[in-house]
Amino acid sequence: MTVALWCVLAAALLPYLASTIAKAGGERYNNRNPRGWLERQDGFRRRADSAQLNGFEAFPFFAVAVIVAQMLQAPQERVDALAVIFIAARLAYLACYLADWHLARSVAWLIGWLACIFLFVSGA
Repeated sequence: MTVALWCVLAAALLPYLASTIAKAGGERYNNRNPRGWLERQDGFRRRADSAQLNGFEAFPFFAVAVIVAQMLQAPQERVDALAVIFIAARLAYLACYLADWHLARSVAWLIGWLACIFLFVSGA
């Protein structure tokens, strides 16, 4: 399996990391209504939940971009590098969200989005 495909798995799991951070150690966590509980949180827990939601939103584009790049037989080294850049950007995005660094978070998001664009067209 290629590095890029392993990155697809990593990207699928990253939102769950954010979710775990949002829920860990939370006062009176309610597993019967986790979404309602998360909506009432503030600070880093609320930001981690927002990062989780954005991770689920970013995943389809990334996964499709990797599949399209490989289907069109783009140079595998380029595909792997762009996939790793996407994962690094998403990790930075999560860290920036947790730290409440909104401008750096936007830059990390943009880098991940551009990696997807470049992946998608890399086989053209």
